[in-house]
Amino acid sequence: MKYIDEFRDQALAAGLARAIAHEAGTGRDYAFIEFCGGHTHTLSRYGIADLLPPTLRMIHGPGCPVCVLPIGRVDMAIRLALSRPEVILCTYGDCLRVPASDGLSLLKAKAHGADMRMVYSAADALALARREPGREVVFFAIGFETTTPPTALVLREAARQGLANFSVICNHVLTPAAIAAILEPPDGIAPQAVQIDGFVGPAHVSTVIGSRPYEAFASTHRKPVVIAGFEPLDVMQAILMLLRQVNTGRAVVENEFTRAVTRDGNLKAQALVAEVFEPRPGFEWRGLGTLPDSALRIRAAFAAWDAEAKFDLGYTPVPDNKACECGAILRGVKSPIDCKLFGTVCTPETPMGSCMVSSEGACAAHYTYGRFRDLPLRASDTSTPANQDTA
Repeated sequence: MKYIDEFRDQALAAGLARAIAHEAGTGRDYAFIEFCGGHTHTLSRYGIADLLPPTLRMIHGPGCPVCVLPIGRVDMAIRLALSRPEVILCTYGDCLRVPASDGLSLLKAKAHGADMRMVYSAADALALARREPGREVVFFAIGFETTTPPTALVLREAARQGLANFSVICNHVLTPAAIAAILEPPDGIAPQAVQIDGFVGPAHVSTVIGSRPYEAFASTHRKPVVIAGFEPLDVMQAILMLLRQVNTGRAVVENEFTRAVTRDGNLKAQALVAEVFEPRPGFEWRGLGTLPDSALRIRAAFAAWDAEAKFDLGYTPVPDNKACECGAILRGVKSPIDCKLFGTVCTPETPMGSCMVSSEGACAAHYTYGRFRDLPLRASDTSTPANQDTA
């Protein structure tokens, strides 16, 4: 296959749907979790969920780094930008709208006088620092392993140039730690309420870290992992591969996305990240709690460009909105329609939680592609008080 259309072929999709139905026709139920929000959107956008048998459930996982960004980290950036008029705070578009404390977000803080700028890349923030030598340019960096190498690159370049007015607030997090937290919830987090039979592994993350890091989950927890691309046929093929593993009692890492992912990943990118960053002892994830060795911080050699050290920024944990179910949705315990706020006060235009903010969030995907299909079911289902509440 060379072209995108070949990964969206309807005849091939129909054949895969039949094969999935055949493999799932064992009289038991299956539950697979797709970690990445890109897969969640593929499932919803292309109607793949409608092609799956009723015995097979897809659970939406952490989704994207915006979804797991805790309120306290956003508050930290807002405090800095509001208290230091010389600061220009730059970040990606989705981050600007993440709800923070006191009804604020980075975007709303702009109305209070903060200088907030949307950028498309870390390199854009570095270029702004060169153009504005009289200002302090702070890049609010966020992302899984996919976007970490570009941040490392601009930090190394800032050091090479001696660019003293550029710094980074690092919020880069690590995928394997989140998978471990789903399988073994940390203290203070309710145990997983649903059975997980296997994982659809992330695509872009795996191009960087490879498939090797997932092997421990497959062997220790006996949970198969299939790394999949983002096209419809990629996802359907991965589901079929997971079914075949479960049905034959296997639990290994398989790579459907062979056109982009290898076992060892991008060694050059990994070396760059290791040069600039080191693991944090602990980091709070929205919905998952504080996880050890689950995020990165800037090494001492680059401390002059670490905004947390440069501006003496402190972190204060902030609880989520009590009515928002983002935490449970991120862990796969609940679905978007289980949240009382979903589709009413919480929409992509007025997000109350991170899962609705990001274009890759589970709530945003469900609102855009699946909510109208589910409404009749919610209206007719009176089997439990919870369903009545969310109807």
